[in-house]
Amino acid sequence: MNLQYVIRRTGVFILVVVLAVTVNFMIPRLIPGDPIEEKLSQLTATSSGNLVTGIEEMAAAYRTQFGLDRPLVEQYVNYWRDILRLDFGYSLSNYPETVSNSISAALPWTVFLVGTSTLISFVIGSLLGGLLAWPRIPRVLRGLIPVLMVISAVPYFLLGIILIYLFVIVNRIFPAGGAYTFGSTLHWDLESLGDILHHAFLPGMSIVVAGIGAWALNMRGMMISVLGEDFITLAKAKGLREKRIFLWYGLRNGLLPQLTTLALTLGYVVSGSILVEVIFSYPGIGYKLYQAIQTKDFFVVQGIVLVLIVSIGFALYVLDLVYPLIDPRIQYDVR
Repeated sequence: MNLQYVIRRTGVFILVVVLAVTVNFMIPRLIPGDPIEEKLSQLTATSSGNLVTGIEEMAAAYRTQFGLDRPLVEQYVNYWRDILRLDFGYSLSNYPETVSNSISAALPWTVFLVGTSTLISFVIGSLLGGLLAWPRIPRVLRGLIPVLMVISAVPYFLLGIILIYLFVIVNRIFPAGGAYTFGSTLHWDLESLGDILHHAFLPGMSIVVAGIGAWALNMRGMMISVLGEDFITLAKAKGLREKRIFLWYGLRNGLLPQLTTLALTLGYVVSGSILVEVIFSYPGIGYKLYQAIQTKDFFVVQGIVLVLIVSIGFALYVLDLVYPLIDPRIQYDVR
């Protein structure tokens, strides 16, 4: 691999991070109003609707605590210092909890649920799409194409609602929400693992079913294009087995555009499937983002958005580096 290209791509990735941090710093400060004073007003409201006195003094104290009373340039420098230490500040809604602790507590649940579901739907959908493009498959399998078109058009959160109705309300097979049984203590054992998988089945299934249709249709289109290439004709003329032609000549080349989409999708994993996590009350990063937006906890929103942008940029950076290893025909021009 060309070292100059690696250096260039690394520089672009660093530039993306710098721009992401800068935009993430500026946007909340351009929003009109004082989020701290507004949040304190909500928290100190009495049941009769009257507000506790001294809100302005409390807001000033909190602004000093969070460093919002300092000049903008100093705030920006301090923000970079904190980012490099992975310190995103404190949560306004759950003070003194830090944003880093809030994200780190929710991120593993999202990576497990959305990451696993995305990979399962990618593998099944890509294989199914490749088979549907192959000329010698049974006609029965071709009848799946309209079904896949319908599935790909249905939003995953709507599938989640349907699954709740079928397997929670009508047939009480799975729990309605949560990541594990309420009140239980998780341990590194099979019982806890089974409990987690039992709760993750419905939200994971909604993501898998919705994703299979899109992956399969995209892969089918790629395979139809690949099967018309000259190297496929040459492979058939040489008498190679159909299984080898399908896997090594057809599926392998058709997967290249799919991998680009997969890298982007995995980059979005850290944001979670927000609506699915909200519907199932799953304690992932998407549900955390939804709660932060509702409570106007902009420090948490900042932290999650920054992690999301950096993860997408990193996914594309890694994809650019591994593409030549996947397909040796790809050569980069660094002029």
